[in-house]
Order: sequence, then structure tokens, then C-alpha cells
Amino acid sequence: MAKRVVSNVNQVWSAVADGTAQTQFIAIKGGSTTQIIDCLEFLLSGMATASQVAATRVAYSSTLGATPTTPPALPNADGPMLVNATALANTVVAYTAATTGPIPNAANTFPRLNLGLNAFGGIIRWNAAPTQQWTSVGNAVNGGETVLYNSSSSGGSNANLNAQVIYEPY
Repeated sequence: MAKRVVSNVNQVWSAVADGTAQTQFIAIKGGSTTQIIDCLEFLLSGMATASQVAATRVAYSSTLGATPTTPPALPNADGPMLVNATALANTVVAYTAATTGPIPNAANTFPRLNLGLNAFGGIIRWNAAPTQQWTSVGNAVNGGETVLYNSSSSGGSNANLNAQVIYEPY
């Protein structure tokens, strides 16, 4: 399958507590109950004019986002990295807005990646080594939807960020 990139640009990422509906995020879930999605890269770049702590994290959703806007509205985007890629039988749902945002799982038995940075020009790029990618399966809670968000539970404050996720669906 073809790698894809979803981006959320020029936004103030509100810091919201773990286990609470997010207001600024990137979420990705399968187009079927068995679709596998490998997240290969998470990239965040700070756009602030003064120091801002962004405690960005990646987690699985305990509650899926309701009525996602797909494709993401401009200036955000989601598309294949190979311009003539074949369309998927099951279209991945990658979104940056929804009537109710996804709720990241706050349980200590589920994984979370910590990708904190200073939004005053800071950059963080998490690339997966072979066989170390972040993987979700399907489109259900606790493993079927991945969400990148700014966590006030981890000490984050509202932060100006650009973000992207490179992922590959199967």
C-alpha cells in the first residue's frame, strides 16, 4: 500500500487532560474492523513567538471522535505520498476536526508516546525503526484509533504547532 500523510497546520493546540475529549488533534482509524495502520513518523514543529510547553502525546482512543470531518479542511490535509497511488478498498479515516473530539485512553495499561517540546521553535520528529512502528488495528476503541494531542495532564499549555503523521494502511 502507499504511505500517506495527514497534517494539521498553523493551529493553537489547546492543552486538554488525558481522558477528555480533545479539541486540537490528529486522529487516524481504520476503514474496517480489521484494517492495520502503521504510523511511521510523528513530526511536530513549534510556531510560537515565546516559550510554550507542548506536552504532546500519542495514545489510543478510549472513545472515538464523533462525526469526523473528512477529508480535513484546508489548510490541513490527508493524502497519499505517491501521487498516483491506488485507492484503498477500505478508506482510512484521518481527521483533525469532529463534532466531539476523540478521548485518549488515560489508563496506565495502554501505551502512550511522549513527544513534548518547547513550541518556541522546537521540533520533534519521532521515526519508527523497522518493526517498531506505532500500530493500530481496526476502528474500535483501545487500539483502533490513534490520536496525537497536547496533554495538560503531562504539563502542557496551549501551544502554536504544526504537526503531521506519516502512516501506511494495509
